[in-house]
Amino acid sequence: MSGHSKWAQIKHKKAITDAKKSKIFSKLAALISIAAREKGGGASMNPKLRLAVEKARAMNMPMENIERAIKRGTGGIESGNLEELLLEAYGPGGKAILISAITDNKNRTLAEIKHILNEGGGKLASSGSVRWMFEEKGKIILENQKLNEDMELKIIEAGAEDIKVERGEIIILTKPEDLELVKQEIIKAKMEISETSLDFISKTSEKISEEEREAYEKLFEALDDQQDVEEIYSNIEF
Repeated sequence: MSGHSKWAQIKHKKAITDAKKSKIFSKLAALISIAAREKGGGASMNPKLRLAVEKARAMNMPMENIERAIKRGTGGIESGNLEELLLEAYGPGGKAILISAITDNKNRTLAEIKHILNEGGGKLASSGSVRWMFEEKGKIILENQKLNEDMELKIIEAGAEDIKVERGEIIILTKPEDLELVKQEIIKAKMEISETSLDFISKTSEKISEEEREAYEKLFEALDDQQDVEEIYSNIEF
């Protein structure tokens, strides 16, 4: 699998040990509020909200924060005018980047992200110039586990499109609408899921040099530190 998978792992490990918990929780709260606003505050009937809450709980976000974010999304608490952005960009050397953000001030967020990209050797791209390189997929990650042939067949029958092993992880990709079915099949088999998400996966990947890798890691760190950026996707191989 190409894309930002290694970066996702870096962020996940960093988030658990990082001192910047308040910024992480703020981003998660925005994600939960947006999901609740779109399809209601019941996680059982709202797959996007369910994923957001699962992600928040994995980061040890307090339940009172989660519940407050849901109320903000459903109108139970006064909230700002949050909106989702999917920004297209090029990094150093012209590699494709998608940046997912949630903001209550679009102009400010665009200006800050543009500045970060320019400082890191990248630039914002015109609408449609990068998005076509990616497909939205459901993604399930299993760590330190093995799939037998019977279980693999059941996962495929439930809707898995691809199953790969990378860096000791089993990565399962699905259509977005089949993610929950595949997840439930894995849960029934009493296998432990380390991460479930909806991601933009690049259709092709590009290898980069060590020098470029350092530049991209620095750029992704800076983007991740921006208060409104939720996820970063790219077509590079680390």
